[in-house]
Amino acid sequence: MLEVLDILKIAQGNHIDSTMNLLHMKEQHIPGSIQYVIRRYFPLQKWSSEDTGMMVYHYNPLEPKDNYLELRFCTSGNKFCFEKSCTQCGELPTKNCSGKHDTVDVFTFHFSATFLHQFVHNVKLSNRKDEVLAFKHPNSFTKIFPVCNRKRMSLDALLNHSYSGAMENIFTNAKVHELLLYSLECLVDEKEDGFVCKFLADESGKERIYQAREILLQRIGEPITIKELSRKVAINECYLKKGFKEIFGTTIFDFYQQQRMEHAKYLLYEKGLSVTDVSSLLGYSSISHFSAAFKKHTGLKPCDLLR
Repeated sequence: MLEVLDILKIAQGNHIDSTMNLLHMKEQHIPGSIQYVIRRYFPLQKWSSEDTGMMVYHYNPLEPKDNYLELRFCTSGNKFCFEKSCTQCGELPTKNCSGKHDTVDVFTFHFSATFLHQFVHNVKLSNRKDEVLAFKHPNSFTKIFPVCNRKRMSLDALLNHSYSGAMENIFTNAKVHELLLYSLECLVDEKEDGFVCKFLADESGKERIYQAREILLQRIGEPITIKELSRKVAINECYLKKGFKEIFGTTIFDFYQQQRMEHAKYLLYEKGLSVTDVSSLLGYSSISHFSAAFKKHTGLKPCDLLR
């Protein structure tokens, strides 16, 4: 039986082991975007292991275009049922069904240096996390880390949600960015100091910030002002901006723009929509404004993603 570290090391491959049956696979390979592969396996032998994550930082100063950051995760304990015809399931074995089975879920997220550049341009590099994102850390490394509750929730959400089509793409991008943020926090072994913004110590304060993010994701094609957003979540504008930056590590505007451009890549490359249609769907007043924003964010012209 493979150990969890073996699985993480070969997670980018198409096949893991004869003791694992592939149940589900989802992948994305859009140029200039996040590359990911999500696989769910059914272990043919008893599986018992701690959920584990791995960060792979590849740095080659002679070939900067080949630099990348990769996150790999292996989690277990989720449930899968082979019987699709059950109408009322009590999660117990029956005559025709052996009940739900534990799965082993393997995730790989690949971030190129070009993609990560958007987070560090015009930013003063003040810590190791910034250096890694900017590929200024001088040595390649691999780091193993535990999967905390926040990471586990984001990973589980990628396999268990009700979104489809365009909304699924928006949801998936948001969750992958959460995983990148949470994983980078593992680069330093420092004590949690709590939130700088005191109102975030209250669960209702944090909930309003998360609610604001959900509203932004739901309105990818309908831009909303910070004033409108603050009214919808019933929080002071200043608190909203500071709280959002502290929890998600980016400004409201930068987060919104990033999500819009990632969705634009999906619509252009995967759905084959025209630049005109994508510009309109994302709420731009003109194609030229959309093209300029897309080029600034991705380094590509929208037409570069058309097949």
